Amino acid sequence: MALDIQIIHRLAAGDHIALKRHMVLRMYQREIMSDEIKEALISSSIVEEYQADKPLPSALVLGYTSKERPLHVVVAVEEHGELVWAITAYEPAEDEWEKGFLKRRKK
Repeated sequence: MALDIQIIHRLAAGDHIALKRHMVLRMYQREIMSDEIKEALISSSIVEEYQADKPLPSALVLGYTSKERPLHVVVAVEEHGELVWAITAYEPAEDEWEKGFLKRRKK
């Protein structure tokens, strides 16, 4: 089943965000604050879906912080829709993504 972006928005707005250990490490390395993750998820749109991911299907979403910083976040929604898991996050590179960061550049 496809991830519902409205559920991701609702969970993020309600602070129902869980961070994987990998995510916390990447946030530290990339100087991304937890408030920025929340802001990005609240304003996000789905870029790519990964239905075959385990243990839950996941998606790459693009959102912007209050300071207009673009962030790509890989997320998965708990089966009962009570929690959004943030798996990793990064600022998309202009040389890898087309303008707007919604489509990968062809290699």
